[in-house]
Amino acid sequence: MMATSATMTKLDLSARLARLLPAAREPAPWPSSSAAEQALVRGLCSADPAAVDELYRAHHAMLRAFAQRLLGDESAAEDLVHDVFVQVPRLMRKFRGQSSVRSFLVGVAANLASRHLRSARRKRAALARFAAEGGQAPGLEREHAARQRLHAVYRALDALSLEQRTAFVLCEIEERSAQEVAELLGIPESTVRTRCFHARRKLAKTLAKLGAEGRP
Repeated sequence: MMATSATMTKLDLSARLARLLPAAREPAPWPSSSAAEQALVRGLCSADPAAVDELYRAHHAMLRAFAQRLLGDESAAEDLVHDVFVQVPRLMRKFRGQSSVRSFLVGVAANLASRHLRSARRKRAALARFAAEGGQAPGLEREHAARQRLHAVYRALDALSLEQRTAFVLCEIEERSAQEVAELLGIPESTVRTRCFHARRKLAKTLAKLGAEGRP
């Protein structure tokens, strides 16, 4: 019975967050072993502008959506994506073809997210303080209740470490397997599962504290 209860809690929390967080977009097919991808990697390693442009056009939307889900702030997400593409020619030299270029980019974004997450957290904390003091951000009165619930979710996510947050978003929101996430982040699969376990527990407690309706 305890195991069943824990499973239901996991499913309930994941489903709730999946409804509130930006939906994961189905990526366009991009075979990891294709000749086209191999040629793209060679071009990137030599910093060929045409290769960088091709990579941007093929993967920007996917990477931007992941960054938004991870950080919960549009400007911070765009800054993170910019950093990834700026550093791709150098970082691509570490690419060994064990995953797709698409997955490699997600791993790079996760590893570069720390500074951008701090910026997003500070902004949310400032808005929360402003609201607590009786202020109201411009246009806030026109926002839908769902927007407020989403804000509460990201405040809850801000209570997690970056490691827990990244594992949770990748596994629970993007629905990647623990094995795939372990390969993306370069950590043991057991570590991914442990981070998700603690992330779910902390999120449930924080959301309950913020209120059953997710009030900011």
